Amino acid sequence: MYTILMTAYDINPYKGSESGTGWNFALQAARFNKVIAVTRKNNRENIEEYIEKYDIDKTNLIFYYYDLPNYLRFWKKGARGSSLYFYLWQMFMPVFIKTNKIEFDIAHNVNFHADAFPTFLWCFGKPTLWGPINHNEKIPKEYLPTKKEYLIDRLKWAAKYINWNFDPFMFLAKKNTKIIIGGNSSVQKRLNIKDDKFICMTQVASNKLDNSFQENKIDMFNVLVVGRFITIKSLDVAIYSFEHFFKQLSIEEKKNVRLTIIGQGPLNNNLKGIVKDFESKEAIEFIGWVEKDLVDSYYKNASVFVFPSHEGAGMVVVEALSHGLPVICFDNYGPGEFVDESCAIKIPYSNYYQSIIDFRDAIFKLYVNRLLLSKMSISSIELFERKFTWEVKGIFLKDLYNQL
Repeated sequence: MYTILMTAYDINPYKGSESGTGWNFALQAARFNKVIAVTRKNNRENIEEYIEKYDIDKTNLIFYYYDLPNYLRFWKKGARGSSLYFYLWQMFMPVFIKTNKIEFDIAHNVNFHADAFPTFLWCFGKPTLWGPINHNEKIPKEYLPTKKEYLIDRLKWAAKYINWNFDPFMFLAKKNTKIIIGGNSSVQKRLNIKDDKFICMTQVASNKLDNSFQENKIDMFNVLVVGRFITIKSLDVAIYSFEHFFKQLSIEEKKNVRLTIIGQGPLNNNLKGIVKDFESKEAIEFIGWVEKDLVDSYYKNASVFVFPSHEGAGMVVVEALSHGLPVICFDNYGPGEFVDESCAIKIPYSNYYQSIIDFRDAIFKLYVNRLLLSKMSISSIELFERKFTWEVKGIFLKDLYNQL
């Protein structure tokens, strides 16, 4: 049994995405080794409450809570300044570890998944694991609605490019880290990581699992979309695709299809405004945001999951797979890499209108061919069980630590 020092900026057992990854990586690593997890102080209340509420075994799990002093973080307000603060939080982490005399065998820098910010744990001279780290590729110009959105996306990309190629600490992190885990293959490409140091493993996983194909999915064909209402998600593609799909149906068929959209965000009014004059507007339902524990019921009642996002991960895709939902997504570095043809229809990038048509055709294909829908549903669960349960990730981590 080794002692693993695991630093994770964001840990919250009540949430998914980044927060849930931090929690589950710590929990899974503690199945086989002793874990000393260091996270931010604002995560303490949720962690301790969850451990007590669900009687979590913490025999091999110790938490430390660390933040920079006020004079180094007074300017941080919510998301404002979070990138700079995260960089400094990692930079001064070795000082915190040294001050608290934390002893360990292996260092593991877990999150954020942003690969433009280096780890500093290598400075202890111990075997160091970094990741899963990740990034979002540039959003294709055809899917950016305004010049402003295009400029913002390209400025973000320029900042990442500078960090990847000109930050001396990034160079040192890549040189001195033993193994780097990338959430997709683009991480190796953008950071120019050697093959013997790089392992590709997406950070997304889930504990949720529904092993049955719901019969009510045969009667009601429900297209599900889950995600924040922001530009990178391209939820408008899903909405327009459903409208085109809806128009192909007979009057009777239209009574048994619907589009359910779960989420909220800055584009809330824009997306709701799109459907006002749609023929399918009565079949489209905006749910708003749903608590993590309640969203399962929507997955269970869905027939297919549509995810037109350009991001490099996609936790909700794995949640959909766990409930036996075939996925329709872009063939990209994100979900396009971690799903396969047995359970997903991957849409190639082309242009905005053609993508709407391609997503429409994919929805229609699964609507008319219920045997294919059923087969892909079964394959979704099989892929999930093989690759995307947290227990599988735990075995993967154990093997990596042994390798180190």
